[in-house]
Amino acid sequence: MRNIEIGSFDEEWVSEALDRISSKMETVVSRNLGKIPYTTDDNGRFDDRSDKKDICWWTNGFWGGELWQLYKLTQLDLFKEEAIKVEEKMDAAFMDYNGMDHDAGFRWLPTSVIRYKLDKNSESKNRALLATANLAGRFNLNGNFIRAWNDWGDDRDTTGWAIIDCMMNLPLLYWASRELGDPRFKAIATAHADTAMKYFIREDGSVRHIIGFDPATGEFVREYGGQGYEEGSSWTRGQSWALYGFALSYLFTCDKKYLATAIKVADYVISEIPETFLVPVDYREPFDVNIEDSTAAAITASGLIELAGILKEGDEALAKKYLDTALKLLKTLHEKRCDYTLDRDNILLKCTAAYHDSRHEFAIIYGDYYYIEALMKLKGIDLPIFTV
Repeated sequence: MRNIEIGSFDEEWVSEALDRISSKMETVVSRNLGKIPYTTDDNGRFDDRSDKKDICWWTNGFWGGELWQLYKLTQLDLFKEEAIKVEEKMDAAFMDYNGMDHDAGFRWLPTSVIRYKLDKNSESKNRALLATANLAGRFNLNGNFIRAWNDWGDDRDTTGWAIIDCMMNLPLLYWASRELGDPRFKAIATAHADTAMKYFIREDGSVRHIIGFDPATGEFVREYGGQGYEEGSSWTRGQSWALYGFALSYLFTCDKKYLATAIKVADYVISEIPETFLVPVDYREPFDVNIEDSTAAAITASGLIELAGILKEGDEALAKKYLDTALKLLKTLHEKRCDYTLDRDNILLKCTAAYHDSRHEFAIIYGDYYYIEALMKLKGIDLPIFTV
């Protein structure tokens, strides 16, 4: 059980940030009814990924999750009604096999699982279980990993690919096992976590993004640079997925090897965070490159808060170290990388999806989601998405 205590000064700015978010987003949601956004256009207005072509986009659950966050903060029906509409629109994704991938947790944990936990809606439970079954069906028994993506129609064979991001999708499997009293989903989750621990986490706590296995034998083939700078580098959002994801696997299993792994990654991350607390897209990007990723800062902060809550009773000094780092990351975002005005629909500025993309430092919906999540954790009013 997370038990976070912060000082009165920090309580003041956290409350201020949440108040400004709630005030802004009432107007933003009202002018974006019916959308499922990923980013913004040049005028700062949300795009829309809710049509048939984009309904399987991997980030589509975060807008629904943000709407539930806002409902929890304000109790305004506007946010609840829009969250439900997002969830219902995503039903179309179940009918697109090629569009379904390992990101079932990112899509249906913050939408259907949250709604089911809040009001026991049977349709939401059904959606979440359908998503769970699809995720479980991606498990490769030969290599004990969950396949990341389906083939993209180019010359790349992704049959044996797994990525570190999937650690954040495992809670969907843990939830289903508890909900149904069926251990098979948890068994898949822990098998994948064990494989990730072995192949993705380097000795120094840095993290690989993509691992290729032989899908027929399960043997390790190679690592790929993925969304980071290159092979052997340290993509910051991947580091945050690992830190947070292994902490959650410990939370659901009480297996101390997952906690030890989360700590290992966290200590590496803290050693690499710049003095400015503005997080780059890769901790090992060239010295003459300065590309930021505010999403990595927000996710890292939320993961560190989770980890601090786990450690509070066992290692208070380490818990304080993690909480203090999370506070510095969030305070830096609050003061330097947030737009609380009505001029733009997004909150976080300077988010980057991948090092080698042509576009850097733009608005990304999951940055806002994890920023709000982290602040709500500090207030003790967060959604019960990872309650055990």
